[in-house]
Amino acid sequence: MSVLLAASRLIDSISQFMGKLAEYMVLFCCMISAGNAIVRYAFNYSSNGWLEIQWYLFAFVVMLGASHALRNNEHVRVDLIYGSVSDRAKIWIDIVGLILFLLPACVYLTWLCWPFFTLSYHQGEISGNAGGLIRWPVKLILVAGFALLSLQGVSELVKRIAALTGHITIDTTYEKPLQ
Repeated sequence: MSVLLAASRLIDSISQFMGKLAEYMVLFCCMISAGNAIVRYAFNYSSNGWLEIQWYLFAFVVMLGASHALRNNEHVRVDLIYGSVSDRAKIWIDIVGLILFLLPACVYLTWLCWPFFTLSYHQGEISGNAGGLIRWPVKLILVAGFALLSLQGVSELVKRIAALTGHITIDTTYEKPLQ
């Protein structure tokens, strides 16, 4: 179990780094958006490339930040019974959800996105918009994001099993979002 927990800590550190990178990408996206708006209104000039880089960065934020959100237990959760059961039951709910839903979906989506990326890369796909960007980087981030989310799912599974067997304790507190 100690080897699995060490691997889990490594995956967690990668997700934490990617989450921090995603946070900075939000800042860059805002700066680009503001700069683009200023240039458009002050100089009556705009570029499709600047518009596209904003949604590329948004895709990077979402795909790289997903594993970080899962690691911090801040992901979207359907809380029908989770908030009213014991910590041990919460761990079991997490294990079932990881095994039946998250991991199969993420592995499948990683597998589906790979040919989508490789075709774009080999064709040198470029946006159809004048001044648009190459498309393969944003398609590669789909592969990387789902793969990273799969790895974080494995890490969470290891931690839940370790908690059930008494090797570690985990916080199962889930703060329901305000509605």
